[in-house]
Amino acid sequence: MPLLVAHNLKKHFNGLVALDQVDLEVEAGRVHSVIGPNGAGKSTLLNVLTGRLQPDSGSIVFDGHKLDGLKPHEISQRGVARVFQSPEIFPELNVLDNVTIGALAARDGSFRLNLFRHPRHQADACQEAERALAAVGMEDQARKEAMHLSRGDKRRLELAVCLACRPRLLLLDEPTAGMSPSETHATAELLRDIAQRGLTMVIIEHDMNVVFALSQRITVLHQGRVIADGTPEAVRADEAVHEAYLGGITL
Repeated sequence: MPLLVAHNLKKHFNGLVALDQVDLEVEAGRVHSVIGPNGAGKSTLLNVLTGRLQPDSGSIVFDGHKLDGLKPHEISQRGVARVFQSPEIFPELNVLDNVTIGALAARDGSFRLNLFRHPRHQADACQEAERALAAVGMEDQARKEAMHLSRGDKRRLELAVCLACRPRLLLLDEPTAGMSPSETHATAELLRDIAQRGLTMVIIEHDMNVVFALSQRITVLHQGRVIADGTPEAVRADEAVHEAYLGGITL
């Protein structure tokens, strides 16, 4: 049974169709990429899956429980974490504090609830943060201010924040956007390592080298509709996908 099932999702913005009867099934332990030209509806789909937008119609089921209608922090507490296109971190805080706050927020809904009243609870979150930093190879930068990190390391930091929440599903929106080739390669290798530990991922990505290197399944959106869904090999050979990308990337 799939870990995540989105069925017949529809979303309109002032008459513009952003999602039109979108279905998405994500198997547990798999890397599932969503690709498509600019304006295809990819980011809207992630926003709907994480509760930042409510669909006009359709349903979202995660591990047998409905997500539609829940608030973003409630979805996060159920095991769904998201990495944004631009890293969302606290630049004035050090690396460890960023990850600790993420662990507390995911656990409590708001880190301020228990930050001072339950020191032992905070210590547990700090230990979780240290484990997450080790998982992304940043334990030696724990005391460094986040504002001084490279873009690639800021992405690693945001991944650590998500991992500290112990998610079952990780959603990534353009994880290599704005990176140099070396940073892109390092990030792809990190994601491959995380995936090999069994974490389920949904990745939106324009870099087809990254997509085809990491994915077991690919869904293609075009003008808000799914035009292809299958293995990387099947998607690469699909004529409708090539037509959608005409004048753009080469698959």
